[in-house]
Amino acid sequence: MTKLKTIFFGTPALSVPYLDLLHQLTDVQLVVTQADKPRGRGMEVSACPVKQRAQELNLPVLSPEKLKDDFDKIAAVPFDLGVAVAYGKIFRPNFLALPKLGILNVHFSLLPHLRGAAPVQQAIIQGYTQTGISVFWIRPGMDDGPLFLQKQCAILPQDNAQTLFEKLIPLGLEGLQEALAQIQAGNLIQTPQQGEPTLAPMLQKEDALLRPSELTAAQLHNRVRGLACGPKPKTPFTHNGQTEWLQLVRTELAETDTPAAAGTVLCIERNRGILVKCKEGSLWFNEVHPAGKKVMPAEAFANGRGLKPGDGAFKE
Repeated sequence: MTKLKTIFFGTPALSVPYLDLLHQLTDVQLVVTQADKPRGRGMEVSACPVKQRAQELNLPVLSPEKLKDDFDKIAAVPFDLGVAVAYGKIFRPNFLALPKLGILNVHFSLLPHLRGAAPVQQAIIQGYTQTGISVFWIRPGMDDGPLFLQKQCAILPQDNAQTLFEKLIPLGLEGLQEALAQIQAGNLIQTPQQGEPTLAPMLQKEDALLRPSELTAAQLHNRVRGLACGPKPKTPFTHNGQTEWLQLVRTELAETDTPAAAGTVLCIERNRGILVKCKEGSLWFNEVHPAGKKVMPAEAFANGRGLKPGDGAFKE
């Protein structure tokens, strides 16, 4: 049986296994990634992970600043199907019309829930207990095209964005492999999305500034879990009249609560950390990362700063 001719669109490291799968199962004609950018501490201009992998596989690759810049080059490539995974650019109607079959996208949520750029992080931040992957046909709207298939995944209380990605990436590979087999057999499934959409907007640095006076313990805890892949969650810490932003690495919901003003230190406990009063409820800060230092147990940070119960150290 003749293999499908495909073009892959992707950019970050999480997209690389999908390129490998496509290379194994189809005849990849071209790989399209975002343009080379300054990366790392030295901010040297370098290729994205997908471009690096495409070069290792000796596949032709394009990295335009804008898709329209290389429209003619892409249009000249005969291909049956496009596959996009975290490419990061919008496909205009003229691009969607290029392949014979269309362009599939692997999205890390159960559409129409969590349409947008950060579905994994926002699933945790917004308190979802279940998510999954959707293989769907790209249309001009944002993540609103018809579904090919979906697979579900539970979000466990101990999950953060990193561990959830680790579960969803192989689930997406499984879904894409099933979709490719169906397409190869001539089954082009298109099921309209059902239900009220929710959004998963890109996270900004401001979203990572977490104030106990403004958030319940559950909200703050979910944000710390959801921001495990960045931007790094931080909370205001005031000591000797100076306020800094302290990065929160790991937190834990408290089983009981004590009346106090939000931002107050309620307790400092060995092998557990600092218990902080929030807008509603209280939250254990288990691990923190002070600026210029290594990640440390929160009680070690408290001892080093001379914190004690009753201090309003986490008020701004």
